[in-house]
Amino acid sequence: MRARVSWTLVLAAFLALPPFQRERVDEMGFGQVFRIERMRVDPALTQALRSRWDTEANAFAFPWGHMIPSLEDVSRITGLRVYGRAVSGYTYPCYHDLAERLLDLPVECRSSLVPRVALQESLGLFEARKNAGETEDEYLERLARVSRRELASEPGPQADLDLRRFLVLFLSRLLFATRGDAVHCRFLPLLADLGEVGGYAWGAAFLAHQFDGLSASERQTSTSGFYPFLQVWAYLHLPALRRGELTRPGLVPIARRWDSRRDTRHLADQLEHLQEALDSYPYLD
Repeated sequence: MRARVSWTLVLAAFLALPPFQRERVDEMGFGQVFRIERMRVDPALTQALRSRWDTEANAFAFPWGHMIPSLEDVSRITGLRVYGRAVSGYTYPCYHDLAERLLDLPVECRSSLVPRVALQESLGLFEARKNAGETEDEYLERLARVSRRELASEPGPQADLDLRRFLVLFLSRLLFATRGDAVHCRFLPLLADLGEVGGYAWGAAFLAHQFDGLSASERQTSTSGFYPFLQVWAYLHLPALRRGELTRPGLVPIARRWDSRRDTRHLADQLEHLQEALDSYPYLD
């Protein structure tokens, strides 16, 4: 699935960063996300939750009442900071000059999108496709090894450029991912001063993005954004569904503790089973 591919690409770019760059990412409050194990996507669980979302209440409507993901859930599950300055600002009619100055990448005039392929290649992610017979670990290791050759190894202007490119990839393709392949420039103004990035409440913005994705057209069956959050939220608060396995208790953030349980049934059968389970869920559990 595209969500898993995006996570592998972003994780490979993070692992390719030299130690001083990874320390900067950690100081910005994003380091915990990269300590989370790559999790199997559970589309049946996501669709079942999506079908229970009440757009007026901004909460999941279950037979026993409403439940709503909270800022505390975001902090505990992902490790993102939920305090600080609001992630907001001026929306530019054209990001051409800003992208050229901060990313050294082309953006068409009157456009707000960075070419995805150009952004990936600027980080050394040239061969993004998985080779036949290649395991997930081998795929990740190869991407990180190739990417490492293209990144600055010492602090300086080029290192700042690398870090901004990485952050745009991370924010647009993973944390605030939307449907499709778009890489939006809307976060660029907040990345102009890299020393200020850690002062924003990225976790609060992430939760708002989750609500927005859940409130999208009812014809959509999936949600955008960082998919492990909703999955682990369900593992924690709806354990009787038995969709997750607690394999590493005690680790933080909490998402590191869980694996998605493999279900070999057809998606439609899984979804039907989950809907029935939610209807008869022992809500005092």
